[in-house]
Amino acid sequence: MSANNKSPVAFVAHGAAGVFALAMVASAPAEMAGFPPAASAQTAANQPVVPAPACSAPVELTRFVHPLAHTARRLASGAPLVIVAVGSSSTNGAGASSPAASYPSRLTVELKRRFPAHDITVLNRGVNGEETAQMIARFETGVIAAHPDLVVWQVGTNSVMRDHSLKLHAALLREGIGQLKEAGADVVLMDMQYAPRVLAKSETQGMEDQLAIAAKQENIDLFQRFAVMRNWHEVRHIPFDTFVAPDQLHMNDWGYGCVAKLLADAIAEAATRPVASAAHAAH
Repeated sequence: MSANNKSPVAFVAHGAAGVFALAMVASAPAEMAGFPPAASAQTAANQPVVPAPACSAPVELTRFVHPLAHTARRLASGAPLVIVAVGSSSTNGAGASSPAASYPSRLTVELKRRFPAHDITVLNRGVNGEETAQMIARFETGVIAAHPDLVVWQVGTNSVMRDHSLKLHAALLREGIGQLKEAGADVVLMDMQYAPRVLAKSETQGMEDQLAIAAKQENIDLFQRFAVMRNWHEVRHIPFDTFVAPDQLHMNDWGYGCVAKLLADAIAEAATRPVASAAHAAH
């Protein structure tokens, strides 16, 4: 132990060797003695650590309506699979403790766990603050140029947060979906996050309806993030601070991680679904 690590210790004048040894243990950093630091112990005593809730959601909220045909062919052939996650700050990872905790990074881990023998790449093309028109403007170079097999497009939140017209957004949304479909990729929309600042906006439900209708009419899948998070809070009674960052808008590490896990489950099921089951789900 270096002098810099020692703390002052008062010794009893008539202490025996055993007492001296105990005093030396007390003078060492708490981690070295096998105990947590005093401050941490006090915090733990005052605020017991609550185990993280299980990551789950009802299957009717996570199962895709349509099979991911292109993704399925790539997995069946053993060819490399490229997924592009495009969107705004929810994709970039705002609110996460590090880039590794963003949902695209966690999706990579989750998919490789399910398909360990496959070469799977998930590209994070999220840009903080972007709206739908800005995302579409970089589709050609930031998304299509990567030749993706699957595109997950997270969209809608910033338009609502800035009180933009839903009617104008609907036209942009259809334009973007058309470009992605023309590129030959499977397309999945990801809707808004169920978070206090989103819930405070008047057009939130209108945007949710718009995204669901567009996905249905364009025959693409929708990952119902909003409904999943609402289930966490309203049905399972998980407090917002378990899955939402302190800014009350973005998700935190647990939220991103659970979304990635549920999304990976949905992708894996839709890409390995028997043909008969896939046909039944589409009706």
